[in-house]
Parts: sequence; C-alpha cells; structure tokens
Amino acid sequence: MRILFSTTVFVLLSSFTFAQKSPVKFGKISAEDFSKKIYSIDSNANAVVIADIGSSEILGNSKGSFSVEFKRYRRVHILNKNGYDQADVRIYIYKNGSVEEDLSSLKAVTYNLENGKITETKLDKNNIFRDQLDKNRAIKKFTFPNIKEGSIVEFEYTVNSDFLFNLQPWAFQGDVPVLWSEYNLRLPEFFGYVFLTQGYFQLAAEKKENRTRFTVRDTRTAQATESVSFDANVTDYRWVLKNVPALKEESFTSTLNNHISKIEFQLSDQRPPLEYYNYMGTWEKLASDLLKDEDFGLALDKNNGWLSDVVNPLVAGTKNDKEKAKKIYEYVRDNLTCTDHDGKYLTQTLKNILKTRNGNVADINLLLIAMLKYANLQADPVILSTRSNGYASSLYPVKSRFNYVICKFTAGNDEYFLDATHPRLGFGKLTPDCYNGSCRIIDETATQLELKADDLAEKKVTMVIINSDEKGQLTGRVQQYPGYFESYNIRDKVKEKGKDAFFKEIKKSYGEDIEFTTERIDSLDKLEMPVGLDYQFKINKDKEDILYVNPMFEEAWKENPFKSTERFYPVEMPYTMDETYVMTMLIPDGYVVDELPKSTMVKLNENDDGVFEYRMTESNGTISFRSRIQLKRAFYLPDEYEILREFFNLVVKKQSEQIVLKKKK
Repeated sequence: MRILFSTTVFVLLSSFTFAQKSPVKFGKISAEDFSKKIYSIDSNANAVVIADIGSSEILGNSKGSFSVEFKRYRRVHILNKNGYDQADVRIYIYKNGSVEEDLSSLKAVTYNLENGKITETKLDKNNIFRDQLDKNRAIKKFTFPNIKEGSIVEFEYTVNSDFLFNLQPWAFQGDVPVLWSEYNLRLPEFFGYVFLTQGYFQLAAEKKENRTRFTVRDTRTAQATESVSFDANVTDYRWVLKNVPALKEESFTSTLNNHISKIEFQLSDQRPPLEYYNYMGTWEKLASDLLKDEDFGLALDKNNGWLSDVVNPLVAGTKNDKEKAKKIYEYVRDNLTCTDHDGKYLTQTLKNILKTRNGNVADINLLLIAMLKYANLQADPVILSTRSNGYASSLYPVKSRFNYVICKFTAGNDEYFLDATHPRLGFGKLTPDCYNGSCRIIDETATQLELKADDLAEKKVTMVIINSDEKGQLTGRVQQYPGYFESYNIRDKVKEKGKDAFFKEIKKSYGEDIEFTTERIDSLDKLEMPVGLDYQFKINKDKEDILYVNPMFEEAWKENPFKSTERFYPVEMPYTMDETYVMTMLIPDGYVVDELPKSTMVKLNENDDGVFEYRMTESNGTISFRSRIQLKRAFYLPDEYEILREFFNLVVKKQSEQIVLKKKK
C-alpha cells in the first residue's frame, strides 16, 4: 500500500543509530575497495551502489527571492560487463522560459586497480552533453571514461534552482543493490511542503531544529543592491536506508515507479515572515484553473460553430442522447490517430486537430468533448494517471501527477467513460491502463472518481467437444468466448496480420498432430462485445495401444507467472479473472479409460478471493471435464504473494495432467 504522510510522521529503526555517517568520501579509495567480486546483498548483482547521498537546502538568493541548492554524491562498484550501464549518468534540469536550473561543480572519476596500483581517469568536461526533452525539461548526460570490469566510479555535483516547487525527490532504491542511501533536507519554517513517501522498507529518520539567518538580495536593479536579512527556525531532516535490494520487474506490475522506495515533496504554501500564499490550493481550484486554461477547458465552451459541418450530419436522425454520443464517438475514434498516449493539454487548436486528424490523447478526447457539447450533450473531461505513469494521490491536488484525459458522458442516470484514442475500443470502454485508482472530473465540484482494477472483470468461457469420426480418428470442436480485453487484442492481431495468420498461431500451439478443418471469428466489428471463436480440428495420430490426451489442449497455464520466491511489492493484475473451460469427450471405439486426473477444488484464502476448480468424471463412455480459475481481486499485498504463487503452482501442475486411454484387450 502507498503510504502518504506529512512532515510530522517518521519511523526510527532501532537497528540504526544516527551517529553512523556515510561510509565513503569523494576521492578516498583504497586497493581493498576493489577486493569484492560478489556482494552478500545479491550474489548475482552486476553492479552495487556503495553510497548515494543527497542534500537540499533553501537559501536566500540575489534575485530578491529564494533558491534550492541540491547536492549529490554517488559511488558505484561495477562488477562485470552487464553493469556497464551504471556508468551512464543522466541529470535532469528544469527550465521555464529563459530561466533554467544551473548545474555546477560536477566531478566524475573512474578508478581501476592495475598491477596493484589505483589509476584515476577523470571526466573531460567536453564529454558532457545536453538534450532538450521538451519545453520544460532537459538532461545533462555523460558516460564515465575507461570503464572495465571491477571499476569503481563516483561523481558529485550541485544544482541551483529558482523553482521552489521543484524540490528534488530522492529514490533510496534502484535497479541495482544499494548499500547506503541517504537524503538530507534543510527546510525553513516559512515554506510548507507535503512529504510523500512510498515503498516497503522503513526509513531510518531523524529531525533537528535550529535557528538560521537568511539574507535575500536583489542585484538586478539599476539602483543600489537591496538586501533583507532575518532569522527563522529551520528543521534539518535526515533519512537513511541501508542494504536495499534491487527493485526488479516482476509479472503483473503496473510500473516500478509505484513501488520504489522514495520520498517526494510538493510545495504547499509560504508563511510568515513572508506574505502567506497557498500554492497547492484545492481540488476545486485545480479544476477551475484547468477549465480556464486555453490549452485545456477554455476551448470547450466556445461557440465552436465551425463544428456544425461535422456534428450535424452525424446526429441527424438519431433517437436519443446515447445514440448521438455514440455516432460522434465512433467518428472521432475511426477518423483520428493518436500520436501519444500521454498528455493532459492541447498541443494544437481544436480546429487544427480535426483538420490534421491526429494529436495526443488530450487533443483527441478534448475534441470529442467539444463535439459532444456542441450537440447539447452533457460531457466533461476526466483527468487520471495511467498504470504505466503511477498512482495519483487522492488527498493532494497535484496536477503533475496526472497524464491522461478521458471523457465522461452523461445521459439521464447513466454515465459512460469514453476514450477515442484506440481504434478498436468500444463505446463506454476504457483500456485497463486507465484503471489506476483516483481520478477527477474537471467540473465545478472536481468530483473524485475511483477506477480500480478490482472492479474490472475479465470473463472467458471455452467449450470443447471431442468425438471420433467414421475412421476412428479423434475430432474436436472449440467454441470460445474470450473476455473483452482479450477480444480487443484479438481484433488488433486480426487487423494487423489477418484471420488466417491468427488461426495459424493457434494451430501451432496445438502441435503438429492437429489439423484445423474450419475456422470462424464472430463479432469482430461489434466493438462493444467480446468476439467469439469457433473452430474444428482432427487429431492425426496412429491408433496406439495407449493414448495420452491433455483435456486442456492449448488453454492450460503452462508456467507459473510468479517465478520469484519472494516479492517486496504488490501484485497488480489489470483486472479480475474468471476462466471456465468445459470439455466433453466420447471415448474412442476400442479404448477404455486407464487413468483420469483426480478432481480437486482449492480456495485461494479463507475470504474466498479466489478458487481453482478441477473436476473430471467418466460415465457410459463419456468423459466430462470442467476447470475454472476465478480471482475476485486484482490487487494483492506482498504478504499475500506466497499463497498466490502456490495457487498457480497447483494450477500449472493440475492442468498439465493427462487422460490415459488404452486399447481394450
């Protein structure tokens, strides 16, 4: 679970004392530091962070205000070639107009042990490069020189920022193990920040208060320099985490950014002796600001008479509001192309979006809302954070946490959520990436919504009949109704490669002994419905004394998706699961049952959050089989991981068992 807390809540570990200081200092390297080839924290690690230490302090500047001074030091031991990526460094720089954060005092050195002596290779400043990512973000990047297996690298730098809202976050964990991670913050009483922490390791933390003198100058005027000095209380915070394992990608993970142990800061207000000002505001103010923003809501409520040539023909002859909305939605979905599924602001005018017929997710869905409004339908934007972007807080109105815009359409008492950026997504459907918790309707009340994966059900039914033809060969028919999102993927595959190629892939999974005789897909163009698959096959096997038949065919779970023995963050499935497989098999003439898999039923836990049912019987020459996997939740905490892993171990084992038939004597 995500833990949110203010500046007053801390955890102090009894095993840690703050008399302990950083184990290393820049330039202090000994031959002994190279001796380790394997670290106990992770014997398979390609590199290990020896220490990563950061500090932020708010200081008076010479521009009549305050700045944030951020310092960072980092040392890494690169153990083998697979750890060379740790020699690539990226430093993010924020920019607004002509004002940009300043990177200074950068030092970077590579150390190698050669013939018992330590050699140093310093970074040439000419090998530091800058890339502009967008109008507000740039990166300064470099690669350590002379990297070898066993190299130790370290760097330090300072970033001075006039953007108080950009107080540097700190990640205590990464893609390689970290032996020591530390962050220090000096925070004056006249600036308030919300602290947001996440992760599943407790931080050792302390805070101390002292009194400090602040001086603010303004040297930008033609007159004499103005200067103001005053004393204020300052709180020194310190957080430390030791021996942190690498955070590795596991199955059913939204984004590792949701689970990495880190702390972030959001500027909330300024206080006396400064003039009081609330930076964060309220949800209602956030919504109001967005509705007044020319790159978001301002364009939606204009007359937009130019839309008449498109909208009026679409809604002509429709019987009700839902039918009108569906016609407009289908037009936008089928005629515009989404170039970027990340964004909450318009990148061009609505008129130009319609003309060019492409844009990002905000462009397309805000155009959809404008068209619905022009048709006198009730439609509002909804901002959310996708699963791949990370969680958005339901408590704090932080606009930067959201990266996606959809439409809420209301007809009477019915509400529909629309996303016109996916060409084969049905009316009233959203992709699983949108089901990531807290969202906000951008209207006068900024109403909160919860779109949770636990509320999204994916139901699949497969029915199989096995008979024998007149030659005694086994034949079969499969009728399958996949869940909506599997159907969505099937539509994509058929659109991309064609129906024949799609069934060729299915046939390959059955094996060489299977020959398909008929193939059909129903409801491909009915995008609000799941598809239906119907195909027949025959098994080209010589009559043997013993026949082995897996009743699940290619529908079995062949491997456990949960391979790791332990997991430090939750399992986040995209939706709940309900898979039912039913088979009826007539025993071929001349054969009898020699062995049937045993029936079983297993519950995931005492709360009935999941069940695995496996039932098989034989009567009067007919084998009846039913397998069902049902998971009623999509989200599982780390301490539930073991039971989930064992549950799927059993599923994989049972679904691999075979029916054994033998010839009659």
